[in-house]
Amino acid sequence: MNPATESNLWRYIRSNVFLSRLRDDFLTVTAINILCGTVLTYLLHNGGGFVENIVFSMCIGYSAFLLIDSAVYLIWGTRKPYRPMYYLVCLLAAPVAYFVGSNMGLMIYGYPLKSFASAQSQFGLGTLIFTVVVCLVTTWFFWNKGRMAELTAAAETEKARTAAIEKQAMQAQLQLLQAQIEPHMLFNTLANLQTLISMDADKAQHMLDQLIQYLRATLSSSRADQTSLQQEFTLIKAYLELMSIRMGKRLSYSLDLPADLQAKKIPPMLLQPLVENAIKHGVEPKMEGGNIHVTAREENAVLYLEVSDTGLGLPFDYSESVKAEPSPDGNHIGNANVRDRILAIYGPSASFTLKANQPAGVIACLRLPSII
Repeated sequence: MNPATESNLWRYIRSNVFLSRLRDDFLTVTAINILCGTVLTYLLHNGGGFVENIVFSMCIGYSAFLLIDSAVYLIWGTRKPYRPMYYLVCLLAAPVAYFVGSNMGLMIYGYPLKSFASAQSQFGLGTLIFTVVVCLVTTWFFWNKGRMAELTAAAETEKARTAAIEKQAMQAQLQLLQAQIEPHMLFNTLANLQTLISMDADKAQHMLDQLIQYLRATLSSSRADQTSLQQEFTLIKAYLELMSIRMGKRLSYSLDLPADLQAKKIPPMLLQPLVENAIKHGVEPKMEGGNIHVTAREENAVLYLEVSDTGLGLPFDYSESVKAEPSPDGNHIGNANVRDRILAIYGPSASFTLKANQPAGVIACLRLPSII
């Protein structure tokens, strides 16, 4: 055995893994020894008493266990043994263990020590054959036990690898969903800004300033896994300020975030698409415009985030049980993305619903597990 292998073997012997395996194997060998002593006494009738047969079985069994384990570690170290050679080692160790264990039993009872031939004549050839058979069966048991442990470890490794891949896939999906939202808002704003430049340069400059402020605020959080409610509400305020420049008095808004909820964590860019939809499909098409109200509250460790508007309201044939798919012109893409994101992150513990507001408009409600 080379020094490197010897060093690795010594580290393995000192490890908790080795001690745990040795303890489990020792208990298994003890149970097998008791079973063998019982068989020798009541089935094979070898002439000894029950306690005496148990003692001799313990001596022979522990001798075989130590001999086989020592031979395996000396030959293969921490590597997996070659199976035919492993069985051959056990076959050769059985007679040696029989001789050593028998003499140990004789010493315990104060009998004179015997040679191998005399021990065989005293205890019988059948006992020797029985010892060899038990060693081979026990060897087969431990081999399959080790194989099952390897398969279990491989399954756990594969499970961890699959979980890592699923996490990466989910992160990629969330980035894709965010990428669908951000260009949508940006292109709409730039189109409006292009139109406004030729009509009112001062107002266009103010709108550009607000857009820069919004993009700066978005940059730090839109690529993160989580953001605080305070940061999310800051983004919403910047967005609504941007939209109010374009819509003027037709758009009013209010934000309600209690101080004790400002540090709560949520996925970034979660409320902005709901606010955008409320404006695009509710307030903006309405001649007199309307109001946007964004609130956050917590009840029984559940976080409720609501975006309500006083716009046109839900379609006449809308049903919450039938989830709308994103249409070619972009309608409902924000709602669909939000629903997909919270389901990917929280699973069934989260929900997203739309309901009619009174006297007019829509309330979009997010129900999320409350996380600090």
